[in-house]
Amino acid sequence: MGHTAGLHLWVDATAGIAGDMLLGALIDAGATLDGIQSAVAAVVPGEVALRTSTVQRSGLRALKLDVESRAEDHPHRSWARIRSMLETAELTTAVRTTALATFARLADAEARVHGVSTEDVHFHEVGSWDSIADIVGVCAALAELAVTRVTASPVAVGSGRIGSVHGDLPVPPPAVLELARGWQVLAGGDGELATPTGMALIRALADECTPIAPMEITAVGVGAGGRDVPGRANVVRVALGIPVADVPATESMWVLETNIDDLDPRVWPTVLAALLEGGAADAWLVPIVMKKGRPAHTLCVLARDADREVLRDSIFGLTSTIGVREAPVSRVALDRDWRAVALNGGEVRIKVALRADRIVHATPEFDDAAALARARDVPVRQVLDEAIAAAEAAMLRPGAQWPGEPCDQDGAAI
Repeated sequence: MGHTAGLHLWVDATAGIAGDMLLGALIDAGATLDGIQSAVAAVVPGEVALRTSTVQRSGLRALKLDVESRAEDHPHRSWARIRSMLETAELTTAVRTTALATFARLADAEARVHGVSTEDVHFHEVGSWDSIADIVGVCAALAELAVTRVTASPVAVGSGRIGSVHGDLPVPPPAVLELARGWQVLAGGDGELATPTGMALIRALADECTPIAPMEITAVGVGAGGRDVPGRANVVRVALGIPVADVPATESMWVLETNIDDLDPRVWPTVLAALLEGGAADAWLVPIVMKKGRPAHTLCVLARDADREVLRDSIFGLTSTIGVREAPVSRVALDRDWRAVALNGGEVRIKVALRADRIVHATPEFDDAAALARARDVPVRQVLDEAIAAAEAAMLRPGAQWPGEPCDQDGAAI
């Protein structure tokens, strides 16, 4: 399911998955029954009615969706017939597209199972009225809830054997196994826990098999299966939320340290500059008092493992130390980028720290301001004030949306 900025839906299918269970969970999370019924009626008018009830499954409250027949006879339909029904029904583009994609997955799986072309596939249980209602209903619910991305857990598929129109079949059924190609599954219990319809919905809609992603939860839904299994809640859960795409990455790095009390203080700026130019992610001094009350400095260098040896050699070459301590650390840094603002006589770059595509900090680059101040023969503070005002005017302010892609993170404070 393609996505842009919007709501994220995570599906917990660790107890199994079926179309009616997923649809029940989405209604429990806020989708309206009337809206879903309208979408279903656009495809199979007068054939089905949707009903919901609150039930218990191993002590958990859940919403049970029932698809009730309103017609005396429901024909088995071919993939070509279902595709035509979906293409001509009065559905939104989003609902039609996702419903077609789901049934296309089913048709492809059934074709591989039976050794026929997809155009020759005739659905039985899958093509019946209740499965059409489940698939169209789920797609309509996602559209109503404004979901732009779906992810899901591994799927419990069950074990044992079941009866079908083709006779006695192993569990998981052949179509479920075909649909599960490329997805993580587990047995999870006895009996059929994943139906072809449910598995097709997961594969057509979800773009990643993953634990729940970082997000701000806005709604939770629990959909019930038909059986109440002792010791295992027969439910599908969904979590709807706002993605937190800004969780900063953790990077493994090293801190190199040494205490020095005999280096000419005038040399320190050149030492720090050389270390930064030599690949250090950051370098700084900490004033300390050593034994016998001697004033000194701790030189600290933040380095990636690949640069550690070179920077260690640089510390020995640039300073008077005879030893370096090294310790592994984790660095979590915000994304960073730059934007230049035009001032009288030149430009000053604004260093921007980003999180979730929004500006957290926006700070004028001091060296740029100092150079422009010298060129204009004015105080640096004046140029800094002008740069801050220009950044505000350009919407480079905390909380503002960032339009571009962030750059590297070197130089960020640990």
